[in-house]
Amino acid sequence: MKIDRLMGILTVLLQQERVTAPYLAEKFEVSRRTINRDVEALCKAGIPVVTAQGKNGGISIMEGYRMDRTLLTAGEMESILTGLQGLDSVSGTNRYRQLMEKLAPDSKTVMDEGQHMLIDLSSYYKQSLAPKMELIRRAIDGCWEISFRYYSSKGEECRQIEPYLLVFQWSSWYVWGYCQKRRDYRLFKLNRMLGLELLDRRFVSRNPPPYKIQPEQAFMPQMQVKALFQPKAKWRLIEEFGAESFEEQEDGRLLFSFGFTDKDHVFGWLLTFGSQVELLEPAFLRTELRDMALRIAEIYQT
Repeated sequence: MKIDRLMGILTVLLQQERVTAPYLAEKFEVSRRTINRDVEALCKAGIPVVTAQGKNGGISIMEGYRMDRTLLTAGEMESILTGLQGLDSVSGTNRYRQLMEKLAPDSKTVMDEGQHMLIDLSSYYKQSLAPKMELIRRAIDGCWEISFRYYSSKGEECRQIEPYLLVFQWSSWYVWGYCQKRRDYRLFKLNRMLGLELLDRRFVSRNPPPYKIQPEQAFMPQMQVKALFQPKAKWRLIEEFGAESFEEQEDGRLLFSFGFTDKDHVFGWLLTFGSQVELLEPAFLRTELRDMALRIAEIYQT
């Protein structure tokens, strides 16, 4: 948007003595003619922008018109830029990079020389994820309802929601909004959404409550599972559930205990370990898993 670019140019001029039109054109990915029009717009808005021709010429702000740059320390600026860089890694747009330019035109130098942390939120699903995020962001900004097909262990459902928040939590992206079907606020995982559409229907904000969803609320344990794992599975148990989820036995095997939301999740997870695990409890799941293994064996009989 033009106003965003004008703010970005103004911030560059406030923090640098003089820049050239080609420099600004390249930085904001527009033509030199557009930069010239932007400079004129800043002048009309009362910003004392001056231009000079010649070898040492360029665009600058009149001497004495300066903004205090000590509002943020170098460490605070680095933290802000790191977070914005993380958002840019998954957004599929240049929006956050341009915001970085507004905050600190020399952000590349800051990131290269003083960076101690890198946040990369991109994923294997970036090709499908970025367009969804952009559409949802537009829906949130404009108060447009969205619709989609949602897939879960309960099957496929069509949902229409009033979106309020894009959430990165539990290593995945979600949209949080008011669901017309459930008449309540719900959280939807973006990777499970297909056929996402921006509806031609606006909504009036319901002033939603603050977003506060803990893991135990979203993934309410329905059954306590105990299983005995071979030692070679230790790294996965530590990575996926933490070292406190199991006790090492005298023979080296690992007694695992954790709460799961449903049996499909239990079976799907345990089967990835093959013969490295034995399900102990609950007894009815042990029986069902045995029967499932027999049916799988029948499929692969020659």
